[in-house]
Amino acid sequence: MNKSFRHGQILKLIRGTQIHTQEDLAKELRRVGVPATQVTLSRDIRELGLVKTPNGYAEGAEIAATAKPDVPSAVRDTVLDIKLAQNLLVLRTPPAHANAVASALDHAEWPEITGTIAGDDTVLVVTPDAKTAQALRARFLDFLK
Repeated sequence: MNKSFRHGQILKLIRGTQIHTQEDLAKELRRVGVPATQVTLSRDIRELGLVKTPNGYAEGAEIAATAKPDVPSAVRDTVLDIKLAQNLLVLRTPPAHANAVASALDHAEWPEITGTIAGDDTVLVVTPDAKTAQALRARFLDFLK
């Protein structure tokens, strides 16, 4: 089975079934005749931008489109590191999660955030000045406690 076909089957399964673990996903794939190792599934999940939710795996774009922006949850669930650079914050996330964090920040319309730019695993948060950036970093770190 090629990668594109396997990805299509994974998407079909998570759209129609609640799949909570990689083990469950591997079992469902075997049931439809698609063998996959845990390493392969980890890579597929990352490449497809799937996220774990209380209801099982879901597409990251689907979550971003339907969920209300929740900055504390977005930071707590995905931010791995926060670096301060004058009036800027650089937030590191796992691959494919930066857009969801940036979107949550943009939709929250916090006055201390001038704007955001998101890549695959990095969000640049622009604030008006260094003091505001320091306060915002402290606020984000509180979410991680």
